[in-house]
Amino acid sequence: MTRLKLAGIVIALLMVLMAAAIIVPCMMPPRTLANESSAVAGVRTINVAEAAYRAAYGGYANSLANLGGAVPCVKSAATACLIDSQLASGVKSGYRFVAVGGNPVRGANTSYVAGAAPVEFDRTGVRRFCSTEKNVIRMDQNAAGSTTPPDSAQCAGFSALQ
Repeated sequence: MTRLKLAGIVIALLMVLMAAAIIVPCMMPPRTLANESSAVAGVRTINVAEAAYRAAYGGYANSLANLGGAVPCVKSAATACLIDSQLASGVKSGYRFVAVGGNPVRGANTSYVAGAAPVEFDRTGVRRFCSTEKNVIRMDQNAAGSTTPPDSAQCAGFSALQ
C-alpha cells in the first residue's frame, strides 16, 4: 500500500511539473519593451544613414536595401554600406522596418519615410514608430494591432516621441 501511495504522489508531482512547464512560459511578459527600444534605435539609425546617403548621392535612398549592403560591402547608390545587413533586410529584434524615398526632383528623392511595426502584434511589440527627413521620431499606440510599418501619411498623424 505504501508503494502505491508513493507512486500516486510521484505521478501527482510529475503532473504539476508538466502543467507548470506549459503555463509559466505563457505567463511571462513578452520582450516588447526591449524590442520597442530597439525599433526606435533602428529608426534613428535609418535617419542618420539617410542623411549620409543624401550627402553622398544627392538625394535620399529609394529603399531600405539601398542603405545597406552585403559583407564585404562595396559603396554605391545601390548599396551604400551605411547600416548593418540585418536592419537592411527589413526585420530586426521583432520589428519590421521600411524606408522609402519620395518626391523625386531630377531623379533625386527629396523626402523619405522610415517606419517600424511589430512582426507579431502584442508578442514582439505593440507600438509603431516612424520618422521623415525632418528627423522627428513619431509613435502610434497601434490600437488596431497593425503589423505594417507606417507610410508618410500615417506618420504625419503620429505623436512625437517624448
